[in-house]
Amino acid sequence: MTDIADLTAVALAEAIRTRTVSPVEAVEAALARIAAGADLNAFMAIPAARARAEARAAEARLKAGEPARPLEGIPFSVKDLTLTEGVETSQGSALFAGTIPRADAVAVARARAAGAILIGKTTTPEFGHKPFTEGPHFGRTLNPRSRAHTCGGSSGGAAVAVATGMGPLALGTDGGGSIRIPASCCGVVGLKATLGAIPNLQAPDLFGANSYVGPMARTVADTRLLFEAIAGPDRRDPYGQSVPGPGPRLAAGDRPRLALLMRCGNLLDPEVEDAVDAAMRRAEGLGFVVEPIELDLAALEPAFLVFLRSLLLARLGRAAAATPEKLDPTLLATIEAGRAYSAADLAEAQFARTATFEAVQSILARFDAIASPTLSAPALPVGLDPLGRIAIDGRDAGTIRGAWYPYTYPFNLTGHPAISIPCGRSKDSLPIGLQLVAAWHHDRYLLDLAAALEEDGAGICAPV
Repeated sequence: MTDIADLTAVALAEAIRTRTVSPVEAVEAALARIAAGADLNAFMAIPAARARAEARAAEARLKAGEPARPLEGIPFSVKDLTLTEGVETSQGSALFAGTIPRADAVAVARARAAGAILIGKTTTPEFGHKPFTEGPHFGRTLNPRSRAHTCGGSSGGAAVAVATGMGPLALGTDGGGSIRIPASCCGVVGLKATLGAIPNLQAPDLFGANSYVGPMARTVADTRLLFEAIAGPDRRDPYGQSVPGPGPRLAAGDRPRLALLMRCGNLLDPEVEDAVDAAMRRAEGLGFVVEPIELDLAALEPAFLVFLRSLLLARLGRAAAATPEKLDPTLLATIEAGRAYSAADLAEAQFARTATFEAVQSILARFDAIASPTLSAPALPVGLDPLGRIAIDGRDAGTIRGAWYPYTYPFNLTGHPAISIPCGRSKDSLPIGLQLVAAWHHDRYLLDLAAALEEDGAGICAPV
């Protein structure tokens, strides 16, 4: 069973299709791996009995001669922020402990319709409010690469799950980098697709949406497999309406133009710079054209905080006042900070969002994609204050959001698709991520670029 748990989703799908591995074996292997790695604390809920029943039903269909669906029998996990019919969705919080949704989120329903089998809900800080996957409701999720360092967040449980073979596929969410941050920290792949490409109906304000549901896996091919199963229009999502055609693809002989954004108004760890620079040299060896650009994304942090804090205040302000003992102190502080903003502040944040979108559009009119570090430094040590300041390369770099992940949250606001792929390791063997960003609805082209640049044979994406 151990070997089955280490298969990629693509390999497992083929093995199930050809009847060399059964869905029952695939689910049992994933459940065994979850049990073996229980100390990593990656899961909030594990519906094992239901998963086994669905695996037996899938095996019966295959034995009856029915064709295998794209994700037939493949175990997958879902972040605890995302609704799962019949399986507890607590939002990582004691406030919603025991909440059982009556229906799946769109992405979950589509994955299950394609044959995937839900094996568990993965950990998240309360309501995804911080980049470390820890909280009073469940404790701390550990990074399998180094338990002394954070696994990132807020989709930390999902990243740990796929990194360790606890199912080859996971659904995370990303409201400011929450798929890409833990992907970088844990050495896996995470995709934040174009706004609306994967419909997300859970946001209370669908028009001001900047939170996404997206796939995470150990390889780009696996990430693509899940993306293809869950992407597509939904008339209920204002950004999820039909788009003309599937978008461009990378063809043999193409020479993609990459805009290299090495710094964006931030300090940068030298090891991260070296790893990204090496990735760009490899890209040039593959025929890519790489040119450096300048863009100050770190300056967008105040606007991003207006959105984040105001939303949390609007959603949770009453609960924070009535039952503060049920909420993480850092969440309470974030909610309280939202009280300082005015309607004019929110409008000015929208202006900044628009200006950043225009700046990115201008760059992508001249380049096929933007390449950057995913994070300014590898995984941070555990125990840091998520609202505090950090040092990078021995110097005070500022607050964690503006200093550690200034490359990620701007693209939540602009809506462009962004993916993080492993591109090296630090001297302490901590994974380092490379982010690629493409034009709206060029998600498949972005996956093509990522596949071309994905490191092969370096052990970066191998299960822990």
